[in-house]
Amino acid sequence: MERDLYKTLINWKKSEKRKPLVLNGARQVGKTWLLTEFARREYAKVAMFSLDRNARARKVFEDGGQTSDLLLSLSALSGVDITPGDTLLILDEIQDCPAALTSLKYFCEDAPDIHIAVAGSLLGISLHNQTSFPVGKVDMMRLYPMTFCEFLRALGKDLMADVLERGDWNVVNSLGDSYIDLLRQYYYVGGMPVVVQAYVDHHQLQEVRQLQKKILVAYELDFSKHAPANEVPRIRMVWQSIPSQLAKDNKKFIYGALKKGSRAAAFEVAIEWLKDAGLLYKVSRTKEVRSPLKFYEDFDAFKLFILDVGLMGAMVEADAGAVLVGNNIFTEYKGAFTELFVCVQMQGTDIPLYYHTVEASRIEIDFVAQIATKVYPIEVKAEENVQSKSMKTFISKHPELRGIRLSLKPRISQDWLECIPLYAFREEFIRMKQSK
Repeated sequence: MERDLYKTLINWKKSEKRKPLVLNGARQVGKTWLLTEFARREYAKVAMFSLDRNARARKVFEDGGQTSDLLLSLSALSGVDITPGDTLLILDEIQDCPAALTSLKYFCEDAPDIHIAVAGSLLGISLHNQTSFPVGKVDMMRLYPMTFCEFLRALGKDLMADVLERGDWNVVNSLGDSYIDLLRQYYYVGGMPVVVQAYVDHHQLQEVRQLQKKILVAYELDFSKHAPANEVPRIRMVWQSIPSQLAKDNKKFIYGALKKGSRAAAFEVAIEWLKDAGLLYKVSRTKEVRSPLKFYEDFDAFKLFILDVGLMGAMVEADAGAVLVGNNIFTEYKGAFTELFVCVQMQGTDIPLYYHTVEASRIEIDFVAQIATKVYPIEVKAEENVQSKSMKTFISKHPELRGIRLSLKPRISQDWLECIPLYAFREEFIRMKQSK
């Protein structure tokens, strides 16, 4: 399977300013596979250590010493001569060995010609537990679940992915029904690589659900294994509440929905733990739809989204027929799946994403994105009827803005509104950003 981040890894290898690479991301998003595939294709040799299982490798770092001594020890353990330029040294699950994380500083300073890449599933958790981090001495990348375009390529639909990435709208619009059918499949399968690969290989829907449920069980086990014991019940409550929170008309996260009388202070640590683990995305409210949005962030109001649309389908036991037949899935749970799809597709684009409400008029703008210095109110309309008073009323009061509507309709440009198909919006946003 091809991942978009692979091109960034190539650039990292070629860079004269290359530093040790830290690849972060939630468990099961494909970090280890991507690094090993990168090593297989681009290097003559690879020396790989899984620090959660290899006690001898952990001891090498914990004993310390000169960087040259570390390299000799690691070469001896792996049976691979770790030499500059032609060898990739991979340290997997690096959060299980804080000394290895600290050593990256010395690799940067003392052995800059050694290519070293590390991965961590719960690295964000470790950093908030006072693990020393080599600030300024590493290059950082983050891997997310597969996007819709990556999903298309995995299915062998490279030409359809190419058309979306080029923005060839005549062709995109003519293939609308095919894209919608594939989008339904993506809603069911999601973007977890092991699930996508199983779907590509066998097209067995029950196998897909079983794999998704195994991932969900693994996440729940991580709660018990890695989270503070007193926080585990609250972490589970937050995690399990996300589908019902998103199924409300107003998708703002409500603490009282977790437990009657609950207050923010009781659940802030739980939410941050899930964010640091890469399992939740937090979209804050912006008080004003103007640039820079960060200035107007309302920290007390936010929506929470889980990392993958397929996993949410497994959490709520969404029926395969309901997902894959007709357009019901796009509007199911009051559009929860579609807003989640939009949120997860935006990850990795480096485009700030918020939402906005006007309490007095009960207007809600589903998302607000900032591309360069411009801001765009975004309306998500999955059903066939795309008429909505909220966006038109909002733009009439803010004529300096141009709205964006994401729906199943073809691409249409109007004076005050740009209509973009759901299946094509991520690539269009990336092009908008690159053109600024």
